[in-house]
Amino acid sequence: MDALGRRVTLERPAQRIVSLAPATTELLFALGAGPRVVGRTRWCDYPAEVSTVPSVGDGLNPNIEAVAAQKPDLVVMYATAANGPAVEQLARLGIAAINVPMDKLADVSRSARLLGVLLGDSARADSIATRFDSSLTALRAARVAGGPGVTMVVWDNPPMVIGAGSFMSEIVELAGGRNAFADLPQPSATVNIETIAARKPDLMLVHGGPALPAWWSKPEWRAVPAVRERRFAFMHGSEFERPSLRATDAVRALAAELKEKGSR
Repeated sequence: MDALGRRVTLERPAQRIVSLAPATTELLFALGAGPRVVGRTRWCDYPAEVSTVPSVGDGLNPNIEAVAAQKPDLVVMYATAANGPAVEQLARLGIAAINVPMDKLADVSRSARLLGVLLGDSARADSIATRFDSSLTALRAARVAGGPGVTMVVWDNPPMVIGAGSFMSEIVELAGGRNAFADLPQPSATVNIETIAARKPDLMLVHGGPALPAWWSKPEWRAVPAVRERRFAFMHGSEFERPSLRATDAVRALAAELKEKGSR
């Protein structure tokens, strides 16, 4: 059963796979199925070998003709009801599709095991998943509490912040930080600048850098002390963009960044 309650069965292990999410594409390559991936989204950028795989466009509301042109026997999709019509269209074409959740860190090992079955290599998938889970357990045990409070703004108009439902909140916690919006259960939420200011984050956490997005300089953002005082920490790399087996690297990198910027 996939994440949307659909039973997915194949007559034989998948040989031609189109992956419609960067997280699942990365996971398929990690599971040794890279040579079987015949289609990807334009956002799939890791590992480097993925650049040789034909792009079929976007993952949400995908171009079914472009997907079908790759003659897949399995399409791996991000689990969202928005992709329901695409799943139905693929089914009419006789193409199996599976909805894979990739929102939290626990989804990485669960999805690895699920895909392992469809790849015909459950043993390898289980070994990889077990190692990943053990690494997360070790990071949780080593975590030092009391680190800086951070706010992650992923959009400015209107402001959207990361909540507890996102893997990024987990990475912050594992790195010793505190998500100022951890009380919000969803992955992201729309708030106003006054609400961000009221949370008084120690640091604003920004992906990329060292240059800041232009909107940080807008006068209204000066209501947030961390912005006004230019207290920023940075995340670098695609390991911060999706839940993946590289999450442990992201945690260690962010822990070093928070230690440096939080002590200033």
